[in-house]
Amino acid sequence: MAKIIAITNQKGGVGKTTTSVNLSACVAAEGKRVLVVDADPQGNTSSGLGVRVKEKTPTVYEVMAGETPIEQALCKTAVKGLMVLPADIRLAGAEIELANMEHRERVVADMLEGVRDRFDYIFIDCPPSLGMITLNALCAADGVLIPIQCEYFALEGVSALMGTVQKVQKMNRHLAIEGVVLTMLDARTNLGVQVAQEVRKVFKNKVYQTVIPRNVRLGEAPSHGLPISLYDPRSLGAQSYQQLAKEFLARE
Repeated sequence: MAKIIAITNQKGGVGKTTTSVNLSACVAAEGKRVLVVDADPQGNTSSGLGVRVKEKTPTVYEVMAGETPIEQALCKTAVKGLMVLPADIRLAGAEIELANMEHRERVVADMLEGVRDRFDYIFIDCPPSLGMITLNALCAADGVLIPIQCEYFALEGVSALMGTVQKVQKMNRHLAIEGVVLTMLDARTNLGVQVAQEVRKVFKNKVYQTVIPRNVRLGEAPSHGLPISLYDPRSLGAQSYQQLAKEFLARE
């Protein structure tokens, strides 16, 4: 039975999708069966794993709407053991449609129930908002993984996210903070180090020891439709996500 992890931070540009793509790929490389659910209408997790969504490609939207069985929408990736449930701009309409549905907060949980036994881990890449799609992901999840960038205003909005998590815990008692990932660290600056220290003060042992640095190769990999572990396995970015995957699994 898969453990479901929602990767979320309503603040954009924090490395959420980069972490979704590369952590899932590195966990799969450790021999685990992994599914990534692209729940962001931008579809960057899908394209970052080499899935090009076309007009007739079934996506998470059609599955949520009950138009397509989830098994028919899963796509293989270049990483053995890693599959993706893709998304594109069609998913943007789901925010409005979910508001009118019965048991609206359980749609994603119900959608994933049929495939939980096929995977060890299911990662959900949430949109950068606290709307209905993110609420659904949190209601389906066992854990929340929060990427926080080592820059100005790093903790901005995190209190709102934590408030949402606490509210969701009333509906989903299993939901817990899985961990906090520090991203985009520039070790040459005092600011990055200071922000990392501040985040560790707030979240204490929930913060992973592995820190994801700023890395040119990490930025290049998505345009090639590959996770960093395949695009440039010797890069600092690849080594960091491989180490994060090991640390993530060691906590289980």
